[in-house]
Amino acid sequence: MNISHSQFRFAFYSPPLYLGNNTVEPKLPIKRKKNILVIDDEPAWLKITSHILRGHGYDVLTAGSGAEALRALKTFRPDLIFSDVRMPDMNGFELVDNLKRNPVTSSTPVIFFSAIDDYDARKVARTLGAVDYLIKPFNEDEVSSVLSKHLPI
Repeated sequence: MNISHSQFRFAFYSPPLYLGNNTVEPKLPIKRKKNILVIDDEPAWLKITSHILRGHGYDVLTAGSGAEALRALKTFRPDLIFSDVRMPDMNGFELVDNLKRNPVTSSTPVIFFSAIDDYDARKVARTLGAVDYLIKPFNEDEVSSVLSKHLPI
């Protein structure tokens, strides 16, 4: 079989699709980064946790106390909150109790992290509506696991 050069080009030529004058091309959804608020009175844990979360592609805001977190929540809308349990002025349980009573923050998932590995502390966390509880020191794999369950990108 003999195919000329012009026939070969024609076999693979496809004319452009005509969309018409009034047709709007569909826009792809813009994926925004998810926001996480990390609350801990220990600067080292704030740094470690925020570093892990940023490495996973999240925008992170940190607060050194429950009161500071409540002030930040007036303008910052996190998709998830990581909170230490033991803090001075307001412990994590008191903070979450405040958050759950506020209609703006009541549905924001909270993950506690603490050096307290205690059945009662975990029970209180669940009762308050926390979605998970990590024990310090935690590692990146543990953080990845809870993020994939509660806040996939």
